[in-house]
Amino acid sequence: MEWFTAPDYWLSRIVFQRGLAGLYVVAFLSAALQFRALIGERGMLPVPEYLRRVEPRRTPSLFHWRYSDRLFAAVAWAGAALALALVAGAGDAVPLAVSMLCWAVLWALYLSIVNVGQTWYGFGWESLLLEAGFLAVFLGNDETAPPVLVLLLLRWLLFRVEFGAGLIKIRGDRCWRNLTCLCFHHETQPMPGPLSWFFHRLPRPLHRAEAAANHLVQLLVPVLLFTPQPVATVAAGLMVATQLWLVLSGNFAWLNWLTIVLALSAVDGSLLVGDHPQPDPPVWYVAVVAAVTALVLIRSYRPARNLLSRRQAMNRSYDPLHLVNSYGAFGTVGRIRDEIVVEGTDERVPHAGTVWKEYGFKGKPGDLRRVPRQFAPYHLRLDWLMWFAALSPVYARDWFGPFVERLLEGDRDTLRLLRHNPFPDAPPVLVRARLYRYRFTTWRELRETGAWWHRSLVREYLPPVGLGSTARR
Repeated sequence: MEWFTAPDYWLSRIVFQRGLAGLYVVAFLSAALQFRALIGERGMLPVPEYLRRVEPRRTPSLFHWRYSDRLFAAVAWAGAALALALVAGAGDAVPLAVSMLCWAVLWALYLSIVNVGQTWYGFGWESLLLEAGFLAVFLGNDETAPPVLVLLLLRWLLFRVEFGAGLIKIRGDRCWRNLTCLCFHHETQPMPGPLSWFFHRLPRPLHRAEAAANHLVQLLVPVLLFTPQPVATVAAGLMVATQLWLVLSGNFAWLNWLTIVLALSAVDGSLLVGDHPQPDPPVWYVAVVAAVTALVLIRSYRPARNLLSRRQAMNRSYDPLHLVNSYGAFGTVGRIRDEIVVEGTDERVPHAGTVWKEYGFKGKPGDLRRVPRQFAPYHLRLDWLMWFAALSPVYARDWFGPFVERLLEGDRDTLRLLRHNPFPDAPPVLVRARLYRYRFTTWRELRETGAWWHRSLVREYLPPVGLGSTARR
């Protein structure tokens, strides 16, 4: 069946599947190590309470059958173990049907987590991982050459990721059109990395060049994915280069790495290592792939219409299975950076001389002299939501009060999400939050003070509260 398979892409299939499995490992580890404080039985947004409010058909998850922290941990660790086995090549060591089942189980387990994750899992890269993971089920293994239809569906997914991000920018903030957004973005992005300070201090003409290159790669290059080789490979290479630039300049969980993995699936492997003949696919496999292709094309109507809409939406799922989604990022870029600083004290009645001790977060800016760290592709969910909470208290309405309560209780699972607990012996009596304006220091300030950040107080975000108090924002 020469029309059905693409033997030249056997290496691309291996790289894509192993890379995707590696990102699944990271995603499941992120869930296993953070869920108790975020969505566990005693978490800030407990899954059992959420399940009582939602219908199973709207949020399909095995946790509708039963939930416990022990079961959630088992699902997360089992998913990580299965994904690690696929990284090691287990998918190619078993029959085709078993390999497909392994990928399907991996997808179903992570879908079960995402659909109960609530606001902590409301990021576009969750849907992107699920959509790519669904397509990986039908990409086959070493028993047959990669199917052309699935390879094209992967390019359609990559096209929507890049082209959608390009359109949301050119339609959105004026600074994208006048090429000045990157004069601010490296400083105001959700979680800067260790090189973000240096990216921010690049000359203004280079920031304009960055923005122009971004438009080129996201608006023009994606079309070349559907052209003959080697043009499609060159287009994929340009996308990989752009994503690596983003990896160096900030922390965006696995978004950039997954985009890179998708781009590598469009590379013609024969250009590197030559042909690799493989057996013809079984008839049942051809029928399944054809049916899935038809399903994805039908489900693509709303995402495609969204691309053409003047009211384009970012990161939207159109069904509870996250099969075919819309993507986009940073249609608007902030010009200033506000950060919430959370502090506690062991004094029952605060006064002008009260000593307030600051909690340290792992990823988000806090300590002025601490260089930002690299965490991606690992996802620090609390740190990301703290960035949104600083934009508007609306983003923190459901979880910030419970977060403060758990600090007052000295909850161990919550404290594990933090870098520094200033109250190791006993929890504080009062906790407050203040909003500060942060900016990167200049070269001169960095040399003189050793500080990467400068901050100034904006206002009170949360007045001092103790256990039993109402956490107003």
